[in-house]
Amino acid sequence: MIRSKMIQMNEPVETAELVAFTRIVEAKSLSRAAVELGVPRATIGRRLARLEGRLRQRLLRRTTRTLSLTDAGDMFYRHARIVLEAVAQAQASVRATDDVMRGDLRVSAPPIIDESFHAMIATFALRHPEVRVQVDFTTRIVDLLREGYDVALRGARELEPGLVARMVSRNRTIAVASPDYLAKHGTPRAVKDLRTHRCLTGFARGELPQSTWPVGRGLVHVDAAFSSNDPRLLRSAAERGLGIALLPTSFIGNLVERGALVHVLPGIIESESRTAVVYPEREFLPAHVRAFVEALVAWAPELARITAPAARRARVRKKSGH
Repeated sequence: MIRSKMIQMNEPVETAELVAFTRIVEAKSLSRAAVELGVPRATIGRRLARLEGRLRQRLLRRTTRTLSLTDAGDMFYRHARIVLEAVAQAQASVRATDDVMRGDLRVSAPPIIDESFHAMIATFALRHPEVRVQVDFTTRIVDLLREGYDVALRGARELEPGLVARMVSRNRTIAVASPDYLAKHGTPRAVKDLRTHRCLTGFARGELPQSTWPVGRGLVHVDAAFSSNDPRLLRSAAERGLGIALLPTSFIGNLVERGALVHVLPGIIESESRTAVVYPEREFLPAHVRAFVEALVAWAPELARITAPAARRARVRKKSGH
């Protein structure tokens, strides 16, 4: 009796059940998962039930409107993704009798990217026509492991476990305002003066208006009079005299040099922004994903070439005392 019970508990999980479970998690719906897999919803439900029965664990909390992972489900999902990726790679190693790269490539990138990035994506797709490229431009910080993304381009920060980051660019961020705004409201001479000024802020983590700006190694609290996750809009607002904006030098161009904007609190309110290509840490990274990462890294000098002139001009003006 004990032996039969042990056999039942150790009954192997089927690949179809893993596929159903991971697709449900990523689609956030049994119905959508069924549509994506091309099977009836009832089939998806049975596969999930069998999987939970084999594991003797509840993997998903389900109500009429919501679906979320349990702690056990979250852990199992991460391992299931690794298993399915290994299966896909094993299949690809047998099927690929030539050097043609194949597979799906899901990329997340911020919407504010230079045209050279678009050209790099198009060139990659032309070179590898068997790779199905999906590029999602968003300010949201996507969960690569849970949402099924292969690569993300985003500001470098502390990474979630299981991710690798390779730096692709660095850029100075400075405070600027229009001459008209400063003529009407005065030019701040110290950090404390910002309390009486209109501050134009970006979003923290792409979700909420910033409430702090960098000061040396610390931060200063600012009240956001106008906020956007689009630096181009913040630049336009600053040019039109709405307030003081904190912007990457790559978006300022020669506006400071031409006098359309003035560098505010130089050497005080500024920081370095970094952009990195981020991807899941895997022992066997699919060939087409690795190739795209290398294409991104190779494109990085082009981004640096575009942003460097503006950064150099800002440094020259800072040294000259303007």
